[in-house]
Amino acid sequence: MHQLTYGDIKAATDRIAGRVRPVALSRVDPGAIRTARRDPLDDREVEPCEVWLAMEFMQHTGSFKARGAQNFIQAHRDASTLPDAGVTIASGGNAGLACAWAAQQQGVRATVFLPETAPAVKVAKLRSYGADVRLVGSEYAEALAACEEFAAATGALASHAYDNPLIAAGAGTLLEEIHARIPGLDTVVVAVGGGGLFAGVATAARHHGIRTVAVEPENCRALNAAIEAGRPVDVSVDSIAADSLGARRTSTMALHAARQGGVRSVLVADAEIARARQALWDHRRVAVEHGAATALAALTSPDQHTPNRDLPTLDLPSRPDLPSRPDALSRSYRPASGEKVCVVLCGANTDPSDLATS
Repeated sequence: MHQLTYGDIKAATDRIAGRVRPVALSRVDPGAIRTARRDPLDDREVEPCEVWLAMEFMQHTGSFKARGAQNFIQAHRDASTLPDAGVTIASGGNAGLACAWAAQQQGVRATVFLPETAPAVKVAKLRSYGADVRLVGSEYAEALAACEEFAAATGALASHAYDNPLIAAGAGTLLEEIHARIPGLDTVVVAVGGGGLFAGVATAARHHGIRTVAVEPENCRALNAAIEAGRPVDVSVDSIAADSLGARRTSTMALHAARQGGVRSVLVADAEIARARQALWDHRRVAVEHGAATALAALTSPDQHTPNRDLPTLDLPSRPDLPSRPDALSRSYRPASGEKVCVVLCGANTDPSDLATS
């Protein structure tokens, strides 16, 4: 398995320049996010933290996935390894939408496999991008098997939602843009599903001396469980954010990125995810996926830290005054005095009907 490097991120940045939308950034109102309390013996003045939102849900197809899909197809085109049969993927979610869109942009055939139970709105959206949509079986596993058979029979290039270095490197271009736009950034907060976005962002962040906070729902904890076990392991999936963060196993690439240091693993409750998503609507009229709100929930959840002596210490902050709790399983992330933080809102392919209209 190719382990992601900063060189991969830089190559992707150059490769997809002009092919994706630059990320929009919005600063959170000063004081809206509480800072960590200082030690009582520390008499220095407490400064409010500075928090920014990376509005990546405004990206093509409504999520960061467009970056990886563009990088994947363009890299194979550049290497003359893009077959006449085009690309194929089994995904009715953000990855499938991004693959179909990027293929259309590049004039490449895309064949997308979905279970027959897929919502008609997703099928219609995929077809609007020119994809050949094939409905197979009643479960994702059957659609995936059909996709693999199709790739073997036709020579189509199989894409993946997250476990591919080109996909992850494309996602990492997001951090490059954020770093260039927010001087002195200390921390980036990102939701984790299978780990493609996390691997790309964490790899680029480490190069720039920026800490990464990896946030997962407490019942969709593929990366957290892999960190604890020292290897990727299967986990149960049960969360309101499972539609976008519900990977049963993280990639070895994501685990490798987590073990390089400068990473904090945080788990948040579904109730806090829903509350963060509602707050984005109430205060900004922004409707995001529960998966995107998961990242923000780490900063808005109550302070909770459960003792866990077996959890390895991964926290190597670039600033010694940033909060560190190596003997605790974090249920929230509280920025330090004056800390500069960027929270990635990674997608908005959601049904906003459950958000209050007041």
